[in-house]
Amino acid sequence: MAQDFIELTAGELRLGLSPTVGGSIAHFSREWRQAGALRRTHWLRPATVQGMLSGEPLGMGSFPLVPFCNRIRNGSAMFAGREIRMRPNHPGSDSPHPLHGIGWQRPWRTAAASNTQATLQLAVEADAQWPWSFSASQTFKLSTNALTVSMAVTNRDTVPMPAGIGHHPYFPRDDRTRITVRTRAMWEGDQDVLPVALSTHEAVARLAGGTAVADLVLDNNFTGWGREAYIEWSDDANGPARSLVMRAQAPLDFFVLYSPSRADHFCAEPVSQCTDWVNLRAEHSAADLGGASLAPGETLVAEFALLPRWS
Repeated sequence: MAQDFIELTAGELRLGLSPTVGGSIAHFSREWRQAGALRRTHWLRPATVQGMLSGEPLGMGSFPLVPFCNRIRNGSAMFAGREIRMRPNHPGSDSPHPLHGIGWQRPWRTAAASNTQATLQLAVEADAQWPWSFSASQTFKLSTNALTVSMAVTNRDTVPMPAGIGHHPYFPRDDRTRITVRTRAMWEGDQDVLPVALSTHEAVARLAGGTAVADLVLDNNFTGWGREAYIEWSDDANGPARSLVMRAQAPLDFFVLYSPSRADHFCAEPVSQCTDWVNLRAEHSAADLGGASLAPGETLVAEFALLPRWS
């Protein structure tokens, strides 16, 4: 069934979902009373009014990445005898490299919903751009201290399909927001943000020791991720000092940090493959690229959790 908005509640935590806007999270927040006044702290950047009205996933709090994560160079690749020829799909950009998969720009259907849990589903038929039929699902479970997101993508075609899976959360940020992440190496990118070399960039050490997000201007993939990221906010207009742990399970073994200069947000993304892995796999190992080949009927599953902490 089509449903424009779903609200989940558990204790002081609130989760808003926009199924028809790419199966997106509209907000993930804490709502409480202080001195008789209702207060709200946002753990994810809340959806903008424009994003809600226009149905623009890039204005949401987070959206799913299926059946691949990040970019494919020029939208072109060969896999199992089939050719990928995707058109550019980034609104307002002249980049020739389509990104974020297909699911974020299609409406999802609500398969089930209760006060604390919802399941969204998507079915895609093969076409000239993505020549495999597949289905996908997301299940959101909200408790009094965590949001858990379980994802799956299933090859519904007759030949193997390349597959990646992940999510694209936007976190609020100011000059004092900090992040700590342990990784092994970083893919350095070219002018089109496509990977060209794996290195022990200084960002690897800085992230491992904890750093202000504002001190890093990046849009890069990291390998050897420990599947945990720790984010800290100082007290501000959005609430008192607080923190959040993002914890993922395999195969979300790769991490993307998008931290644009002088922005009020950043993205810390759990993903199962690096950018353009389908074109790079002949030259690099699976440990450096990730990605999966799904046999007909095979399913790739993934799970991550957001665990907020406040005093």
